[in-house]
Order: sequence, then structure tokens, then C-alpha cells
Amino acid sequence: MMKIGLIADTHGYLDPAVLEYFQDRDEIWHVGDFGDPAIADTLAKVAPLRGVYGNIDGQMIRDRFPLHQRFDLEGLSIWMTHIGGMPGRYCIPIRKEITTHPPDLFICGHSHILKIERDPDLKKMVYLNPGAAGRAGFHQVRTIVLFELDQGTIGKMNVVELGPVVEERG
Repeated sequence: MMKIGLIADTHGYLDPAVLEYFQDRDEIWHVGDFGDPAIADTLAKVAPLRGVYGNIDGQMIRDRFPLHQRFDLEGLSIWMTHIGGMPGRYCIPIRKEITTHPPDLFICGHSHILKIERDPDLKKMVYLNPGAAGRAGFHQVRTIVLFELDQGTIGKMNVVELGPVVEERG
């Protein structure tokens, strides 16, 4: 069994509460738009970190993380990428691959829209977007997701609301 902490779209801001929620996780997955390499460093001190770079990430993050990660864990095939679209509207660069070789779990960020659902066309595939944990963007509430992988099953899925988006005023 693996306990996973999932986060995306921090855009340079890491709420201290995230570290508490991720304290008991076996791995942390960041689905792009870190915004600052220090966020990756901080998360990696809490638990092993997997990640992909997002469209706002600079070269330091791009050198450290790939655009896509496909891997198997606990009997499940997993695909993480930052810009993936959503069920029925996957991005053109990945559309063919996702329909011909769907993973069990497809995770993306970018939209800042929390969404967890089974793809109705790819019935075995679970789509997961953890929303956005940072303060930049149009979302109203900052979110992360906690879940477990265990021998081919995805379970104990919990959405954590970190609070409303409060923009820094300069």
C-alpha cells in the first residue's frame, strides 16, 4: 500500500498546512506549475517527490522533472502530465495515446479545476485533477488530494480544502 499526497499549480506559493497533510505520505506527486524550485525542495524533504513540469516552470524545474511521467505502482498504470484536458476533451498531443493505451489513473493539473471521475469512454480509467494549491489563478478555494494505492485499487480519496485564495497585495 502507498499513501500519496497530490498537489498542482502552486505557482510559487506553498501553504505550510500542506506539509502537515503530507507528513504521513509515502510519496508526494506534484503535477506541474511549481513556480519556484524551492517548493520541490521543500516537498522532497517530507517524502519522495515525483513531478512533471508545467507551462510556467522555468529551466531549473524542467531539468529536474519531465513533461510526462508514465509508471506502474501497486499494480496500477499511472500517467501524470500538466496539461492533459479532461474526459471527452483531452489535449490533442495526448489524445491518441490516452485512447489507445489508457492508464488506470490519469493525473493532470493546469485547469485549476478540481475534478475526480471515471472516464465514461475509457471505463477503467480514473481521471484526477487536484485543482490548484497556489494563490494565482481564478479558483476560489485551494485544494490538494490524499489517496491510497493498494494492489490494483485506488482508495481513501480525500479532497483537502486549504482555504480561500487570498492574493498577496503589494
